[in-house]
Amino acid sequence: MTSNRVAAGTDIGGSAANQLNGPIGIFVDVNLDLYVADCFNNRIQLSHPGESYGITVAGNGSLNPTITLYIPSGIILDADKYLFIVDCFGHRIVGSDLNGFRCLAACYGSGSQSNQLFSPLSFSFDRSGNIFVADQGNSRIQKFLLMKDSFAESCNQPKLCSTATWNSNAVTFANQSIVGSKPRAIFVNTNNTIYVANREENTILIWHEESVNPTKITHDNFTQPNSLFVTSNNDIYIDDGEKNGRVQKWIAETNNFVTVMNVKSSCWGLSVDINNTLYCSMLQHHQVVKRSLNNSLMVSDCVAAGTGIGGPDSNQFFFPHGIFVDVNLDLYVTDCLNERVQLFQLRESNGITVAGSKSQNPTITLDCPTGIILDADKYLFIVDQDSSRIVRSDLNGFRCLLGCYGSGSQSNQLFGPLSLSFDRFGNVFVLDQDNHRIQKFKYFEESCDNSLLLTKSTYSSSLTPNSSIYFQDCSELDSYYEALQMNVNITGYYTFLINSEMKTMYAYTYTNNFNPFHVSKNVLSYSGDFGNQGQLKLTAVLEANMKYVLVMTTSSSNVTANVSIYGSGRGYIAFNRICEYI
Repeated sequence: MTSNRVAAGTDIGGSAANQLNGPIGIFVDVNLDLYVADCFNNRIQLSHPGESYGITVAGNGSLNPTITLYIPSGIILDADKYLFIVDCFGHRIVGSDLNGFRCLAACYGSGSQSNQLFSPLSFSFDRSGNIFVADQGNSRIQKFLLMKDSFAESCNQPKLCSTATWNSNAVTFANQSIVGSKPRAIFVNTNNTIYVANREENTILIWHEESVNPTKITHDNFTQPNSLFVTSNNDIYIDDGEKNGRVQKWIAETNNFVTVMNVKSSCWGLSVDINNTLYCSMLQHHQVVKRSLNNSLMVSDCVAAGTGIGGPDSNQFFFPHGIFVDVNLDLYVTDCLNERVQLFQLRESNGITVAGSKSQNPTITLDCPTGIILDADKYLFIVDQDSSRIVRSDLNGFRCLLGCYGSGSQSNQLFGPLSLSFDRFGNVFVLDQDNHRIQKFKYFEESCDNSLLLTKSTYSSSLTPNSSIYFQDCSELDSYYEALQMNVNITGYYTFLINSEMKTMYAYTYTNNFNPFHVSKNVLSYSGDFGNQGQLKLTAVLEANMKYVLVMTTSSSNVTANVSIYGSGRGYIAFNRICEYI
């Protein structure tokens, strides 16, 4: 028996890459990679064979965002090398998958209830995927059953590229004669079944894929539903809070209704997370509440977010509307009158503003957001109700996506939209409330086809004393500007790089026309250079057979300079100088 060899660590506790501090659980895979639960460093370390320095794959100091750990004590990998971790002082089991890390079991705080743990130490899988946990603090072994359908997301979250484009002219999927006046609830599931609530007739309309006429579910006891949610087994959760103070569940298998939650007022947003917890956003009470559907007893609801008193603080709402809960149990709430979208991470009572007013990073101005959904990459798609548009985030930031031509009833317009949903092909269904209709915006798959070559277009110009004057504000009436009409032959996502000798430069794109006396009208996108670099990047979705105007200017008086424009996109960009505003 030879002496032992050091597999990891220096024998001196520390937080360096070659050190450990109170290691507990370990796991060695078939590649001889060693995973260590580095307890007091709050991390999981991976040591490859022959390497003395570890790589932090979860927790404190990881290269990529993962999850916060509190004294991790156990680690196992599944067949696909995803991590499953006992978070001892977090009193929970967490795991990784394609979408990152999330809480898997005991996600409701420490305790001795059946859905809680207290300082768990280690765990193991059986061959059926069930989890056995050594629940140390409760002096017991707990078995968590694998839910066979738990991996089936019920709503569509398509994988989209940053250049994804939709036809801005929608088709009307259903009008007022079908959905009634001011419809407020829509849901499209992963089978492409479309659910809409008709508040006038108190019915749920269901369109199965490819069907033209809907089937109807009628129930005398639910009244004027403001929201609905459909789970992967086709059960429907229906808001019935306005008159009856409850949420109803229609059980698809039995065609029966049961009450699953008691509420103080109507739910303007409903969601069921992967742990079978039901959420309700109560607009009138400035709060989101939840209850576990695994508990057969109808106990009082728990507060998920909000204090119940309207206000602008990070733990408050002012008329919350639509909500979205992702696989990490992160809760996104559209905070209408605070003009923002709030993110509440698990067990956090203070929200993070991820879009709108007072967000930490520049995002976009919102005017009563009411609907929210995330795509597969966790980019946001937001219904901006009082601006009558849909906006999205991507690698380049936020931009208007649909309804970008002002409020109205035309096919490229919306009027007071309330919520949205994707189908499995990436098409967007919008509940266009004040137009009393459901609009379908078709997704252009080719807009994300990387095999298509980008077409590049260039234009050179200059600002001179003969250039037109730009009325940027009341105090500066002598800033020169150059206006170019643009047309493209293929609808798609276009990028413009603008180089100039000017110290401070601005560029705008407009739809249809530009008026220097009304510079905020018809703005499609904007970019400003405040760093004296003389270069701007501007992005916009441009449609074939539409007229656009690109305006370049400076905030300084009487500045002249040469300007070069490099445009790229799916099609050719035609630039034509405009002598007078149009």
